[in-house]
Amino acid sequence: MLNPILHQSLQRWLGTAIGQYLLEQERAFYDNTVSDIFGYNAIQISFSEFNFLRSNRMPFRFVVGLERGSSVYANPYMLPIGSRSIDLVLLPHTLEFFPNPHQILREVHRILIPEGKIVISGFNPFSAWGLHQRVTASKNEFPWCGNFIALPRMRDWLELLGLETNTGKLGCYIPPCNSEKWISRLRFMEAAGDRWWPIGGGVYFLQAAKHERGMRIIKPCWENSPKTRSAPASTQTDSRINPDAARKRSERSVKFE
Repeated sequence: MLNPILHQSLQRWLGTAIGQYLLEQERAFYDNTVSDIFGYNAIQISFSEFNFLRSNRMPFRFVVGLERGSSVYANPYMLPIGSRSIDLVLLPHTLEFFPNPHQILREVHRILIPEGKIVISGFNPFSAWGLHQRVTASKNEFPWCGNFIALPRMRDWLELLGLETNTGKLGCYIPPCNSEKWISRLRFMEAAGDRWWPIGGGVYFLQAAKHERGMRIIKPCWENSPKTRSAPASTQTDSRINPDAARKRSERSVKFE
């Protein structure tokens, strides 16, 4: 659960220029990604202030968390949701601000249907944002107080759970500065960084799918198969079985002639 102090820090940081820039990038990605994912049930875990499911067209969409404004008030470690019942799960920086991200991923894997989708966003520690986190003195402020998870490690976690990564993207190549003037001047870095320095984005986005290996038992279709007919009994003895009978038939044919 996000503690009240961290929640207040989140609200303050989102009011800054760099916070608005990050929110703009994330909303654009989620809007473009979830609009093409279909099903019946979609959930977003934590950060109820932002509706990243707004462009999705599933009939049931809700936010699960312990913050005010959540549709379902529940702990992400123990979701009150049936197994194999959710088509889409969003984790917008959820794994970085909870102490046990592995348990959250296990719960997500449990509630996803086979071929269900999961979309994750996280801060990239190998970027200007990660460097700022290591050198800043504001260790208790959002987002620098989070546990940034490297992209290769996140992929390994997903693979261990049987979640196959389909697509990925990095963004927010602009250094985390709070000047609107510099942010507008450095916006060219988005296109340049995506082409020339793709691993240096401040935020990464992953989409993965739950695959389950199985088999289908092929049974014979007894009802449609033709009925087995018994062969008629032979009144004559096969010569290959009784050579004496064959010899007597041959003798009778000679006497007749």
